[in-house]
Amino acid sequence: MSELPDCQYCRKDQRLDDLMIEIAPMQISTLYLFKEQTYRGRCVVAYRHHINELFELSGAERDLFMQDVARAAKAMQAAFNPAKINYGAYSDKLPHLHFHLVPKYRDGPSWGAPFTMMPQPKQLLGSADYAGLIAAIKAKLG
Repeated sequence: MSELPDCQYCRKDQRLDDLMIEIAPMQISTLYLFKEQTYRGRCVVAYRHHINELFELSGAERDLFMQDVARAAKAMQAAFNPAKINYGAYSDKLPHLHFHLVPKYRDGPSWGAPFTMMPQPKQLLGSADYAGLIAAIKAKLG
């Protein structure tokens, strides 16, 4: 598993900072808050090393990654009480294993339909609001 120089998850550069905020390292991945918050509490779990596909992981690595996804989703559920959490693993334009965890609310955007990857207009928040969301998730990560 080599690091790809132009991968924002591997480099942790400005491209990543423009899209998300690190919440916490996990067993084998990193949990991020997605800055675009049309779906309140939306997060990304990104595998710690550069890999494209879930099937490229060993069984043990895959188990740990999915444990990280489940732990993050459980914390989001406890923090925000969405009706459902949607999971998206779209990597067409960014080939690095990562899952979008998208809380869905019955009266909220895209209920009963797939979430919109990059909604317009963007719902960006102030730093205090991001800090509040991050604190709520961290408090439930345990």
